[in-house]
Amino acid sequence: PYLDYPKNNIKEFLGTKIKKTLFIPFAAVTFSFDEYARKVQERFDEIGYIVDSIHRHSDPVKAVQEAEAIVVGGGNTFQLTKMMQEQGLIEAVRNKVLSGTPYVGWSAGSNVACPTIRTTNDMPIVEPKSFNVFNLVKFQINPHYLDANPDGHAGETREQRIEEFIEANKNVIVVGLREGCMFLVEGNTIQLIGKKPARIFKYGQAAYEIEPGGDFSFLM
Repeated sequence: PYLDYPKNNIKEFLGTKIKKTLFIPFAAVTFSFDEYARKVQERFDEIGYIVDSIHRHSDPVKAVQEAEAIVVGGGNTFQLTKMMQEQGLIEAVRNKVLSGTPYVGWSAGSNVACPTIRTTNDMPIVEPKSFNVFNLVKFQINPHYLDANPDGHAGETREQRIEEFIEANKNVIVVGLREGCMFLVEGNTIQLIGKKPARIFKYGQAAYEIEPGGDFSFLM
């Protein structure tokens, strides 16, 4: 079921003091923000949190400033970024999270936690002012990372596309984050949670794997 596998990790991360989460649904394209909020609320009901969607607020920046926790859902990263830029949310969210407010993001929501959205898998269906986003971590995430190279596929593999990225951005580390895995970042510590290794891409090195429980401190 949608968002079922990480729900207990989200509950453990947010804890018992938080009652309401501010949800940013702007990555939804083919369904409404109301539908998205309802979908997330169904799962968050199971772990005891209210989903307060930012699209219902007349002053979204104030909503961020008053949030107990910020949650950003998946969908199209370009639309998400464009709408957040238009509403003045990039700096607002960054400042709020860096002051200690918990942040949860999946798929597009993990892309925007990075310095830029240039390692998303999404089609640029709209054009944001910039690719720069929250910059909550120093590295780039490629979510839903796949090793597959299907028979008859004549295009680039995911690995080849990321290798192109690090060729053009030599000082940036990219992490291929596989399905069912997540990063827990608290203070200056980072931990990979899940059953699959993450794939690390650095310029001048062959891509390599680090298992859950391994040392990811170099990303901080």
